[in-house]
Amino acid sequence: MSSAQDTPKKKVSLGGVSETALLTLNARAQEARRPDPLLVDPMAVALVDSIDYDFAKFGRPRQDIALRARLFDTQAASFLTGHPTATVVALAEGLQTSFWRLDAAIPDAQFRWLTVDLPEIIEIRTRLLPASPRVAVCAQSALDYGWMDSVDVAGGVFITAEGLLMYLEPDQAMGLIAQCAKRFPGGKMIFDLPPAWVSRVSRRGMRTSRRYTGPPLPFSLSAAQVADLVNTVPGVRAVRDLRLPPGRGRAFNAAVRMIYRAPVFQALRPCLTLLEFG
Repeated sequence: MSSAQDTPKKKVSLGGVSETALLTLNARAQEARRPDPLLVDPMAVALVDSIDYDFAKFGRPRQDIALRARLFDTQAASFLTGHPTATVVALAEGLQTSFWRLDAAIPDAQFRWLTVDLPEIIEIRTRLLPASPRVAVCAQSALDYGWMDSVDVAGGVFITAEGLLMYLEPDQAMGLIAQCAKRFPGGKMIFDLPPAWVSRVSRRGMRTSRRYTGPPLPFSLSAAQVADLVNTVPGVRAVRDLRLPPGRGRAFNAAVRMIYRAPVFQALRPCLTLLEFG
């Protein structure tokens, strides 16, 4: 009888921004393997184990990637509590495994899922992840707004842009937010952005190891700029400033508390934002 170790691994080749899907997948899987995981993600572990790829090139995984996924899960689950038949739209989903985490966490789950990503990513997801009748895909850029016509808005709409907007040009990112606000009144959208200093440094290349340098991050907003979206983007009814859930280690948690509590450090922290559309 063959074991999981006997199953040949599948080769995956991605470059540029798309390769970051493998970086974040590995971070979540390595966290899920721990005896005290901050994120329970067996599908991520299985996916990493099925891929023939040099994940070590990314260097040591960061716990904030798993914490970000946990925060996005918490916000999606909260929305689905009040909208059990809603559609979750995962923009530029990469190799996220959020659907299966939420499906396991919500009893008798009914929500539907729409993955929007480039054809090369969709091909990998289709080849390596299990199918579900509640999951649909659009093999196209999130900036090709045609995906919006595929969204069933009857039960409500929750849009995730996890690790997406930062890789877009400012006009592209703001245009996507504005179009979502226009097309999905009553819905919500969650996204994350780096602080401006990280965006500036990324233009010169940010190394995670000797063998990997991340792509530039052209787009960022300060906490004040994000809060002002309610005044500058038609259809944005409310803006909620979120923060990472507690992580591992006193030093990590103390640093997170400090940058959120002290106004002088506001420019140093990332933005984790939930928009409500009116």
